[in-house]
Amino acid sequence: MSAPTRVFIARLAGVAVFDPAGDQVGRIRDVVVALRLGQRPPRVLGLVVEVQPRRPVFLPITRVRTVEADQVVFDGRLNMRRFQQREAETLVIGEMLDRTVRLREDDSPVSVVDVAMEPTRSRDWLVTKVAVRRAGGRGALRRRRGELFVVDWDAVSGLSAVEHGQGAAGLIAAFDRLKAADLANIIHELPEKRRVEVTRALDDERLADVLEELPEDEQVEILGQLDVDRAADVLDAMDPDDAADLLGELPAEQRERLLMLMEPEEAAPVRRLLAYASGTAGGLMTTDAVILPPDATVAEALAHIRNPDLDPALAAQVYVCRPPTEPPTGRYLGTVHFQRLLREPPSTLVSGIVDAELTPLRPTLSLDAVAAFLATYNLVAAPVVDESGHLLGTVSVDDVLDHLLPEDWREKALEAAADESTDPEEEALRRSAQEREEIG
Repeated sequence: MSAPTRVFIARLAGVAVFDPAGDQVGRIRDVVVALRLGQRPPRVLGLVVEVQPRRPVFLPITRVRTVEADQVVFDGRLNMRRFQQREAETLVIGEMLDRTVRLREDDSPVSVVDVAMEPTRSRDWLVTKVAVRRAGGRGALRRRRGELFVVDWDAVSGLSAVEHGQGAAGLIAAFDRLKAADLANIIHELPEKRRVEVTRALDDERLADVLEELPEDEQVEILGQLDVDRAADVLDAMDPDDAADLLGELPAEQRERLLMLMEPEEAAPVRRLLAYASGTAGGLMTTDAVILPPDATVAEALAHIRNPDLDPALAAQVYVCRPPTEPPTGRYLGTVHFQRLLREPPSTLVSGIVDAELTPLRPTLSLDAVAAFLATYNLVAAPVVDESGHLLGTVSVDDVLDHLLPEDWREKALEAAADESTDPEEEALRRSAQEREEIG
């Protein structure tokens, strides 16, 4: 095996994993270890690798050929059966980072920042070092509070015990580069205690993005674990249509309380969306469209759709309306598709290039009718306009798919059915490792 003498595990999060042919099969999510009796260092059992579509699988450490800063290469084949954590196994990133442990030399508290593993001559890997940060208390005179330093595994105690109130900064930092959907998948897989700690530690914007990618029952569960003021702040940060969908799952009294705590300018569009029946254009739409007055130029329109925070479907067109340009707007004049914007001089007024031929959607239009409209005209989004000609919002194809798919599609995507085939070698490796731990 070609590998550095020491690998800090948190730095492996998100590293690409390649098969023997050089094809990327996934990315590292975590490292599985087996704790041992006494002060002996834990044995590394393998890696949790996330493959598409968002499925965690187990890669035995004995198959790992090379470990580098930007890639891991393995021998043999990767069993695609879904990884299921066993009782005797511990996830380093998910469960060890941010724990408060104690230095054996003076019993002073420290926080775990990272954990290092090293290969042995027998091709095993052991967890040998712990990177910790001084938390204060006895012994702080020898090491400054807040100082980061590395100690041997047997120099700390408390990593094998269940900790209540464990932090989450280290885990969040390890997965900082992940897309919201991928982080949602990781949170979905965490033990309940750890899931609560992590979601509480995320900032409002990040938690809002993650909630939008979780099944509705988990959204409700997580929101209910926050204090009401924090829950209202997270709802403020969500897209109005997603916030309305989540609030629609709550009892009326709880929903109204949260709406009252939200910022008025954020709550107003959510209230309007809640007024429409589910499965209609009004119930599907969002108010976060790109809306410009008729005297705006092509250059201004392009500047708006370049916004990296804008959903790609919503950036596909600009809606031209008379003031006010916040829904419900003044009279809707038409749509300008982004391809048309690319073909026009920057100084051209958007009012001169609008597509006014397509009849906009009405808010009471059914889900099936909306889907048929988008399919007929090859659109990724369409405007929703009331009988008086005011733009109320826009329905995008992802909103339609979200409602056309079975209600539990997110949960099924997160918990993809495992391949029934088993890999005897993998099972033997894991079973053997556990049996060795049981006999000490």
